[in-house]
Amino acid sequence: MLAYLIQRFLSIGLSLLGVSLLVFFMVHLIPGDAALAILGERATEASLAELRREMGLDKPLYQQYAKFLWDIAHLDFGRSFKTRQPVIEEIKRYFPATVELTFAAMAFSILFGISAGIVAAIYRGKFLDYFSMSTSLAGISMPIFWLGLMLILLFSHVWPILPSTQRLDAILDLDIEHRTGFYLIDTLLMGNFAAFRNAVAHLILPAITLGTIPLAIIARMTRSSLLEVLNQPYITTAYAKGLSRWKVIGKHALKNSMVPVLTIIGLEFGYLMGGAILTEYIFSWPGLGSWLRDAVEARDIRPIQGGVLFVATIFMLVNLCVDILYAYFDPRIRIGDETT
Repeated sequence: MLAYLIQRFLSIGLSLLGVSLLVFFMVHLIPGDAALAILGERATEASLAELRREMGLDKPLYQQYAKFLWDIAHLDFGRSFKTRQPVIEEIKRYFPATVELTFAAMAFSILFGISAGIVAAIYRGKFLDYFSMSTSLAGISMPIFWLGLMLILLFSHVWPILPSTQRLDAILDLDIEHRTGFYLIDTLLMGNFAAFRNAVAHLILPAITLGTIPLAIIARMTRSSLLEVLNQPYITTAYAKGLSRWKVIGKHALKNSMVPVLTIIGLEFGYLMGGAILTEYIFSWPGLGSWLRDAVEARDIRPIQGGVLFVATIFMLVNLCVDILYAYFDPRIRIGDETT
């Protein structure tokens, strides 16, 4: 186990090095002048030259990259040249919003995705199976931006029952003491249940929008994996012993079919963490996605580099956790044993 973890952490380190190389040179390939984008068209040549010197853009690329790696090795993500704030502080400010949205979206997709997959597998070839899989296919096919706009149109305008922007009503936000940055937690810590309900209401539409595609993927994977397990001989033996259908499925089949589903959940969680830009933009959600989009528009180099590296790190650590959880869901798997 220890040897496997060391190997994985070394692999993560090499992968992050590759990510740093890609993001560094891709940022420098973005058309335009970063200094001009930050200062504006009325900036003087002297001020532009001073900002380029401050940003290190006057040095050769290999020196800029070496400086970037040295700073990252010391957990220094630099400062945003647009806001003049440390990048790590901005990540701390925006990361809780993205985490809250991601967990809400994953909870929605896991709950309804696994349920739909189980129902489809049990009633294979019947109406519920066709309905569940057709709905899943529609969920995968719908663009996020279109679904988000349709949900806003229906539930914020035609039937104005849910808010469509921000994380909390402004008047309630003034009364919240932001201890953790997670609004659901902060409102509960204060005992402000009205604000908690309001924060949940603000989460519903963006969580559904972001979680629809993972829901569809999880439902289809659950159905496929469960059908494969239900055809195994030990399931037939369990039925022969007189066990009920739901006991066989819940106690024997479902747990053994969760390994590939768990893989999908882990991958989708990582994708949602870094791929919520469209959803955050549509719902004016102040998370990492919106922050990175603003940084790209402003050609603010350090936030782009630091933010992408941070998201990549989270994605890789989530996948590591998924691999470790395999041992629980499938006792045949021995982490680090190459013979399995």
